[in-house]
Amino acid sequence: QVQLLESGGGLVHPGGSLRLSCAASGFTFYAYSMSWVRQGPGKELEWVSSIRTDLLTYYADSVKGRFTISRDDDKDTLYLQMNDLRPEDTAVYYCAKYPAGLANLRGNLAHDYRGQGTQVTVSS
Repeated sequence: QVQLLESGGGLVHPGGSLRLSCAASGFTFYAYSMSWVRQGPGKELEWVSSIRTDLLTYYADSVKGRFTISRDDDKDTLYLQMNDLRPEDTAVYYCAKYPAGLANLRGNLAHDYRGQGTQVTVSS
């Protein structure tokens, strides 16, 4: 079955960096577009970034220029490099898989699978 296992979260000071990883299994990773989403305390689920199988990437305006999504299809792993972190980035971050055939991934929350999440806390 599909499994998505996030890691790399933690507590970081404002301006700091973290790198999240998502180990995927149970499906042909290289054939599917992937995404990171987050949910802050008391907030709705928020789309953060997506990456297509051709490596085209999309970012929410709130993270553009600070976060970088990438994938290693040899290792079946999705990454999110987060720099210049801010308190408003505090959230549980989830790795998510898209079903086949979606064209527009910007802001798209139509995932078919999502991981359990990893907590990121940005605080001084």
